[in-house]
Amino acid sequence: MLEIIYQDEHLIAINKPHGLLVHQSPIARDANEFALQMLRDQVGKKVSPVHRIDRKTSGILLFAFDKLTEIAMQQQFMNGETEKKYLSILRGYTPDIMDINYPLAKENGTIQDAFTSFKTLDKAELNVAFGKHSTSRYSLIEATPKTGRMHQLRKHFSHILHPIIGDRTHGCNKQNKFFLEQWNMTTMLLHASELSFIHPQTSLKIHLKAELHNEFKRMMDLMKMKY
Repeated sequence: MLEIIYQDEHLIAINKPHGLLVHQSPIARDANEFALQMLRDQVGKKVSPVHRIDRKTSGILLFAFDKLTEIAMQQQFMNGETEKKYLSILRGYTPDIMDINYPLAKENGTIQDAFTSFKTLDKAELNVAFGKHSTSRYSLIEATPKTGRMHQLRKHFSHILHPIIGDRTHGCNKQNKFFLEQWNMTTMLLHASELSFIHPQTSLKIHLKAELHNEFKRMMDLMKMKY
């Protein structure tokens, strides 16, 4: 069963697990479970996603029960009127605070503005050698994307040379292999932790929070990280 973190007559939000696709996709034919179908079956009524998060990203995923709410919420996301926060563990020691203003290209080559702010919540140094280094260093960060480009956080953190642990596409393959061999960890450590928006039917401000999943917590415990 999916963890439902918010529900009213118009909207429903879940805490999506790592590895679960939002809906069927021709680029992931290996999958046979999808958040859309699972939630529909769980609540017994049609639901429509109003935004997307990556398959390997966990956390808040919002759905609408009716078309008017779906369109209104999609508009809020497109206009940048929602507030989103993500937690992630990155390679290396990151700056205390940083803004990343780095345009990203769409699949058709169109360049789009992309802006991310983040702050470092904790750092860890493990007594495990990696490459030429005698220890391994990591940072727990909270990111606030101001735009919503595809793979924005993954690309931005790769751009500043602090890739997300477990990101196979934009991350560090050596680090990912290291985590697999050391701790049998294959999850991408990126979690959509908070979402704020104006409810399109009641005009009330809604603030949602999603707890970290067990694998993310296991890595934080191993590194003795707190937030």
